[in-house]
Amino acid sequence: MVLVGSIISIIFIVIVAKLLLKKIYPHAVLLFSGIFMLCISYIFGFEMPFIEKSTNSGFFDLFEYVKVAFSETNAGVGLMIMAIGGFVAFIDKIGASDALVYLALKPLSFFKKYPYILASLVIPIGQFLFICIPSAAGLGLLLMASVFPIMVNLGVSRLSAVSVITACTAFGVGPASVITAKSSQIIGTDSVSHFFDSQIPLMLPLTLTLMIVFFIVNKYFDGKNSTPEIKHIEEKEIELKVPLIYAIIPILPLIILLLFSDVFNFFTTDVDVGTTTVMIFCVIVGLVFELIRTRDIKVVFQNLQLFFNGMGNIFKSVVTLIIAAEIFAKGLISLMFIEGLIDSSQSLGLGGVGISIVMALMIFMAAILMGSGNAAFFAFGPLVPKITGNLGISTTSMVLPMEYAASMGRTVSPISGVLLASSEIAKVSPFDIAKRNAIPFVCAIIVMLITHFI
Repeated sequence: MVLVGSIISIIFIVIVAKLLLKKIYPHAVLLFSGIFMLCISYIFGFEMPFIEKSTNSGFFDLFEYVKVAFSETNAGVGLMIMAIGGFVAFIDKIGASDALVYLALKPLSFFKKYPYILASLVIPIGQFLFICIPSAAGLGLLLMASVFPIMVNLGVSRLSAVSVITACTAFGVGPASVITAKSSQIIGTDSVSHFFDSQIPLMLPLTLTLMIVFFIVNKYFDGKNSTPEIKHIEEKEIELKVPLIYAIIPILPLIILLLFSDVFNFFTTDVDVGTTTVMIFCVIVGLVFELIRTRDIKVVFQNLQLFFNGMGNIFKSVVTLIIAAEIFAKGLISLMFIEGLIDSSQSLGLGGVGISIVMALMIFMAAILMGSGNAAFFAFGPLVPKITGNLGISTTSMVLPMEYAASMGRTVSPISGVLLASSEIAKVSPFDIAKRNAIPFVCAIIVMLITHFI
C-alpha cells in the first residue's frame, strides 16, 4: 500500500508542478489535485485524514475536508493574515507608512550606497523578532508594513527586500515556537533548555551563511535582470501629508507583541494578546490619530473601509491559496507519501548519520511541497524516537537538523503563507521569491549538515 500510494503521490506532484509552471490558476490546481488524491485514497482503502464530524458518506466527506480547511484556516492563521493585510493597506492609505519612511531615511541614508548590506542586516534582526513573534506569515507581513518601504526607498529592489524579509522566518526556533515545543516533547526536555543548549549554537553559523549568500545572490540577480519589477525602484520624494507621530503606527504592533511576548514578558500580568487582536487595536489607534488630525468623523469612519478592503484582497488572493495548499498536503498524507519516504531511507541501510541527513533533506522537501514547516515536522517528528532507538543514536542529534530543515523548506515554498502574503503586498510573484531563496537555503542546509554532523 505504501509503495502504491508513494507512486501515485509522485505522479500527482509531477502533474501539479507542470501545471504550475504553465501558470495555470494555482488555487484550482492545488485544490483539485488534493481532492483527487483524497478520492483515490478513499477508493483504495487508505487511511483518510481525521475529521471531527463525518457526514457518514465517503463521497461527501471529501468536500467536508474542504469545509473544515476553510473554517479552521479562516478562524486561525487566515484571519491573522487578513487582519495584517488590512492593517498594511490602512496605514499605507492614511500616510503612516510614508511618515515612517521619511523618519528613517536620514539616519539610514548611509546605506543608499550599500543597499545589499542593508538587506543582509535585516536577516539577523528579523530572526530575533521571529523568536519573540513565532508566526512566519504574521511577522513577514509586519516587516512588510514597517521595514519593506524603508528598504525600497533606500535602493533595495522589491524582490531583494521580500527575499530577506521571508528569510527572517527561516528558523522556527525559540521557546515560543510550535516546532520547538514539539521537538522538546520528542526529546524529553523543556523548550528553554533546548533553545539555549541546542538551537542557538546551530543558529549562529546559519545566520552568517544566509547574510553572506543573500548579499551575493541578490546583487547578482538584480544586476542580471533588467525588468522594472526587479531593478531598483527610482527614488521618490516622500510627500509628508501627516504629522511625524504617525510613524509610530506601522511599528506599534511589533512593539506591543514584543512587550507581551513569552520571551520578554516585561509586565507581571498574565496578559496574552495574539497578533490579530493587536492588529485590530492598532487600527483603532490609527483611527483616533485620524480623528484628531481631520476632526471629521465621516472621513474617519470611511477610512475603516480601507482596513476591510485590505482584508478582502488578502483573502481572495492569499488565504484561499493557503487553504488549497492544505487540501493538497492532506492528499499527499492520505496516500502515505511521508511513510514511503521514510521506508525508502531506511531500506537504503544507512547508518545513524546517513539516516539523519536523509530525514533532514526529506523534511526540507516535504515542507516545500506542503508549504508548511509545522505540517512537515509534525508528520516526521514523532517517528524519530523509534528510528533512533533502532540505530542507537541521540534523539536530539536527529531532531535538531529536522527542525531547521522544516522551517527553511517553508521559506522556499511558493505556496507557503509567508511567501504568498508578502508577495501580494510587494506585487511580485511568489515563485520568483522562491527562486531567489533557493540558493541561499540550499547553502544553509549544506552548512547545517556539515556543522552538526562533521
